[in-house]
Amino acid sequence: MRELEEALAAIAKAPDLEALRALKARYLGKKGLLTEEMKALARLSLEERKERGRALNALKEALEEALAKRARELEEEALRKALEEERQDVSLPGVRLFAGGLHPITLMERELVQIFRALGYQAVEGPEVEGEFFNFDALNIPEHHPARDMWDTFWLEGEGHSLPGPLGEEVRGRLLLRTHTSPMQVRYMVAHTPPFRIVVPGRVFRFEQTDATHEAVFHQLEGLVVGEGISMAHLKGAIYELAQALYGPHSRVRFQPVYFPFVEPGAQFAIWWPEGKKWLELGGAGMVHPQVFQAVDAYRKTLGLPPAYEGVTGFAFGLGIERLAMLRYGIPDIRYFFGGRLKFLEQFRGVL
Repeated sequence: MRELEEALAAIAKAPDLEALRALKARYLGKKGLLTEEMKALARLSLEERKERGRALNALKEALEEALAKRARELEEEALRKALEEERQDVSLPGVRLFAGGLHPITLMERELVQIFRALGYQAVEGPEVEGEFFNFDALNIPEHHPARDMWDTFWLEGEGHSLPGPLGEEVRGRLLLRTHTSPMQVRYMVAHTPPFRIVVPGRVFRFEQTDATHEAVFHQLEGLVVGEGISMAHLKGAIYELAQALYGPHSRVRFQPVYFPFVEPGAQFAIWWPEGKKWLELGGAGMVHPQVFQAVDAYRKTLGLPPAYEGVTGFAFGLGIERLAMLRYGIPDIRYFFGGRLKFLEQFRGVL
């Protein structure tokens, strides 16, 4: 009994919660001293049992109260210690939080769009899921045309698909992931009348094997100018302005004849890169093929619109954005753009 009474002093001096739990188990646990004393009551007479029982119950209440009090004291002490150790000096400078940045493709795309906006072009966008008519037929590439082999196409499964046309009308037919941004030439001409100047940035898709310079998904910038008296001289002037804006006053432009079904004549254009001292083949261009204008007016007729492209001319061009970004930022492999590695992307934070 004396040892049980001394427990109150031990509880009051318990240094931490772990020690307090050990004391509770020692005195009040299933095999604790107080529990054993309670079991011993059965050996006493009735009068002794009553007296001894009252004393043990009083002691039990005292122990439980002492344990609860000391537990509160230790918890408050632990809280004060934690607050002291974790206290922040609000007068110190703040911690700079991680900030995201624009993807290098986005940076390059915005720069190109800004160059052409300064020349009076409007930037427009189009759908990535496209119809066969806009992606091929209206661009003078009908079914079974050999030129279709120039574009390895991702076709969407199923029949009877539909998508919105240039004026919101329903267009039915086979669907695909657009192989170039050129379908927006047709869509824009159907919905607008000349003169106009537009550029169309966007993502395109080709079913081809990837390597350091080729990807199945990449980005293009399409340009289209239509009006009276538009000629190859205007096209060369536009590409020359692009070269000057990208690589400075010592840059030059070179055109070489090439075939594209939706332009006539067609050309491959290259820009002289003074810093690298080499020609950069950037894309294709040419005068809009008369068949494209005829296809646009034929489609406008189905919508009840008058013809708008008789007697006008225009030029179009397209270039790959990844190639320019690789040169601008010294990126050796096109696949880096789509790898999602933070160490790669963090390089472009703060680049505007």
